[in-house]
Amino acid sequence: MRLTRRAALATLGDRRPEEPMVTPRWSRLTDADTPAWAELTEVLARHDGTDEVYGADDLREELREHGFDPAQDSWAVHDGDALVAYGQLRTSTAPTAEGWGRATLGGGVHPRWRGRGVGTELLRRMETRARTLLAARHPGRTLQLRADGGPAGSDTSALLSRHGYRPARWFVDMQLDLRTQTPPPVDDRTEVFTPHLAEATRLAHNDAFATHWGSTAQSPEQWRDFVAARSTRADDSFVVRDHDGTVLAYALTAEWVDRELYVSLVGTRQGARGQGLARAVLTSVVGAAARSGRYDVVDLGVDSENPGGAHQLYTSVGFAPVRTTAVFAKVEPPPSPVSPPDR
Repeated sequence: MRLTRRAALATLGDRRPEEPMVTPRWSRLTDADTPAWAELTEVLARHDGTDEVYGADDLREELREHGFDPAQDSWAVHDGDALVAYGQLRTSTAPTAEGWGRATLGGGVHPRWRGRGVGTELLRRMETRARTLLAARHPGRTLQLRADGGPAGSDTSALLSRHGYRPARWFVDMQLDLRTQTPPPVDDRTEVFTPHLAEATRLAHNDAFATHWGSTAQSPEQWRDFVAARSTRADDSFVVRDHDGTVLAYALTAEWVDRELYVSLVGTRQGARGQGLARAVLTSVVGAAARSGRYDVVDLGVDSENPGGAHQLYTSVGFAPVRTTAVFAKVEPPPSPVSPPDR
């Protein structure tokens, strides 16, 4: 489960005149698609400048996430045997801080297939499914449909804008080069994250992000998917606990790209802020990563409007911005009640 990494919905409009019209084949993502799916993420990352690259094993795990049904919540578009586009829909099981039901639309279209209407049709199918699921999971609630728009001026942002989405938030991807930085010491208030701390850390995370834009409480099942993922690097993650074992702060990491450690989550309980605990866990991550010799860089992403001063904290630790992307959103009134989906 990717909590902070975001998949862009790469776009299309009208058919390019130099390309012959070929009718694509629509289906659902399966395990058999994951090698081609991984290759497609590499093509999209290079073309769109997003750095969103995933391996086949990571994508196979995504098909098994709690609350995600690939038979209904995923789309695969083929040109013959080649995967040329995909879509993923994730809908929240808990309301956002604003009290809305949230759906996140992700996917991508191969650059050679853009401009032929595939992205528009993919967006339409995901929106239709999202409204059905959200009406069942969040009856009577306002709906928020959102998707990562990529860097400014991207194909994705143009597609989303044409369909009523507007930039809702800007996120900054930041990176710290371990090869040029003197590693900070591991803060003695911190300890390495272990599986037996998973539930205590989930509770800390839900408290820390309770008022953050677009956040939803993580269920035990969703959290287990996250901490058990093959990309998670527990040995390079840190927490701070108080005397009774309550987790007060945490920094959890993952590795999707060889020698790149990604800080998936950093948070501090609301009642424990102002004690430098976020800095403690983050510097412990950086210091441990540097001394391990397994990584060249540490990456993270931050909401540019984060109310807690996260951007300033990350800069002071040594992170520098590398790109800015927009999250686009469309808010809709509560839909008419529907019967629960067959799941």
